[in-house]
Amino acid sequence: MIMPDRKKKKPLVPKLRFPEFKDAGEWEKRKLGDVYRFIPTNSLSREKLTYDSGRIRNIHYGDIHTKLRALFDIEKESLPFINDGISLKESNNDGFCVLGDVIFADASEDVDDIGKAIEIVNTGGQKIVCGLHTLHARQIAPEFIVGFPGYLFQSRGIRQQIQRESQGAKVLGISASRLATIRIFIPKQPEQQKIADCLA
Repeated sequence: MIMPDRKKKKPLVPKLRFPEFKDAGEWEKRKLGDVYRFIPTNSLSREKLTYDSGRIRNIHYGDIHTKLRALFDIEKESLPFINDGISLKESNNDGFCVLGDVIFADASEDVDDIGKAIEIVNTGGQKIVCGLHTLHARQIAPEFIVGFPGYLFQSRGIRQQIQRESQGAKVLGISASRLATIRIFIPKQPEQQKIADCLA
């Protein structure tokens, strides 16, 4: 996905566009923090996770870096459970992942991977929470269709902004407050669907 060049102050449209959207107008530019809110995550280490059995699955930042697809479908992924006996505030159902949530890895030793993101597209009805070194973002209002943000947050323009906002020397990190300042681009939903279908 090729994003607009902000420096030239040209219309906010992609360089490559499907013919039927040629006259669909500009993409909207918004701060991430105006579109997404952040949900608290846990800090459970690997030692408190298991692949054997359990009731709640946990997304660890290391798995975002190494194996999870940009479009996260629980039926296609191997995700650990939280060990039995470890308490979570389950009364707050807001913490469980829902379709369209975007999960960012907030730490990395490599600038190319800082802020790497996945989008939840299928939970299979399972309880999934976000764990160590993750940022859990949920749309404030339905600006995006399910399946588009997973590609959007891989785009070069977005990735470069995230990398610029990261901090640290040996280990890079990015906070929710800094991530909230990056600019994201929002086409109308029919165009989002066309792009997502093409990239799927």
